[in-house]
Amino acid sequence: MPLYLCLDQGGHASRALVLDGQGTEVARAVREVATRLPAPDQVEQDPEEVVSSVAAAARAVLTALGPRRDELRAAGLATQRSSIVCWDRITGAALSPVISWQDRRAADWLAQFTPQRAEIERRTGLRLSPHYGCSKLRWCLQHLEAVRAAQQERRLAVGPLASFLAFRLLEERPLVVDPSNAQRTLLWNLAQRDWDPWLLELFGVPRELLPQARATRDSFGHLAIDDEPVPLTIVTGDQAAALFGFGQPRPEAAYLNLGTGAFAQRVCTQPVQVDGLLTGIAFQFDEQATYTLEGTVNGAGAALTWAVRHLDLPNLEERLPAWLERDAEVPLFLNGIGGLGAPYWVADFESRFIGVGEPWQEAVAVAESIVFLIAVILERGREAAPAATLMVSGGLAHLDGLCQRLADVTGLPVWRAAAHEATARGLAWLLAGGPPWPAPPGTDFTPRAGTAVATRYHAWRKEMQRRCV
Repeated sequence: MPLYLCLDQGGHASRALVLDGQGTEVARAVREVATRLPAPDQVEQDPEEVVSSVAAAARAVLTALGPRRDELRAAGLATQRSSIVCWDRITGAALSPVISWQDRRAADWLAQFTPQRAEIERRTGLRLSPHYGCSKLRWCLQHLEAVRAAQQERRLAVGPLASFLAFRLLEERPLVVDPSNAQRTLLWNLAQRDWDPWLLELFGVPRELLPQARATRDSFGHLAIDDEPVPLTIVTGDQAAALFGFGQPRPEAAYLNLGTGAFAQRVCTQPVQVDGLLTGIAFQFDEQATYTLEGTVNGAGAALTWAVRHLDLPNLEERLPAWLERDAEVPLFLNGIGGLGAPYWVADFESRFIGVGEPWQEAVAVAESIVFLIAVILERGREAAPAATLMVSGGLAHLDGLCQRLADVTGLPVWRAAAHEATARGLAWLLAGGPPWPAPPGTDFTPRAGTAVATRYHAWRKEMQRRCV
């Protein structure tokens, strides 16, 4: 049976998995990647460490295959959307850090474009937000001497992390970009599926610095790993790939991937705009495209990491499951970790507790705030089409108490996949050409009426509305 190499470069680690055409995992390898926080609202990674981590994970998993390596047909790459890099298009040397999607260093600069916000949103499907790539790219062009020098010498390339990794890891060194990652620069026209001249001029990013637009499925080149090159035929964003993690997305379902951030998505055949939510593109091949209606929660796993530091709970990960099972009142947490995302969009929102509690109660309140933010996103999405079920994946999905709260607050039956690696599975499904997949195993959570957490949700919504007008 053909095998597929799936490379998932995430916020904390680079993963390489080999799956077959039915989504069964054959081998995996993981390499951790450090994150730097040089200043408030700044989040970076070492680009050389990211490149080497992806290559090392791929090499390890291919070694683990042994003789089955001959069955490997193609590879796919999924990366953090909105993260950017600047590099030398001659040598490949990185000229900037990887500036993370979580980074908001250029928020003040971006605010000057508020008068053009409606037109920006119409063209891109996104909000005017410092989380997206254009303000980060502009910051590099203004503040990094190596970047300015390379631009003067016509050696500079800038773009999403996916483009940098493709350049560094492929034998052909292509300068290319896929639709999912390109859109998250805030420089991409969703209708035209290409760089937008008006946006490029507005934000001051020269077109000649950017990669060439390609489809999600294409012949990108060959991974230069060991002596046997592997063709790379899918490049996309991590959340775009996760949407296909269990086969063809169901139009009546909402999909939720819970990691450092939380991303709730619905599939659409045409772009759909709902106030406070995002319109995106998950897949493009020739004229075929799958669009999404999406809401983002920046402070999901990131909020629990914040709780570890600020509540002095170094063992939070081990103790939180039991705390979520306790039947006790907890305070409310207004969660602006990483900037308040959909549907409020307040980049400098101040996180705070409403009410008091012991540290464990405050930790539960932080976890519940993730549920509440997801619930308000799903409510807003009902303007386009009500969901019949919620399908959950990702690292935080292992928390039974979180999944049950999602069911209780949203009123939707929640299905949690037994396999959390939705991004890698989605890559495998796309690489295999979208075959019919057997129903994967999972766990169901049925909504319960009259719960205390639903009451807290209504109180939380009032507090958020009062502070976000």
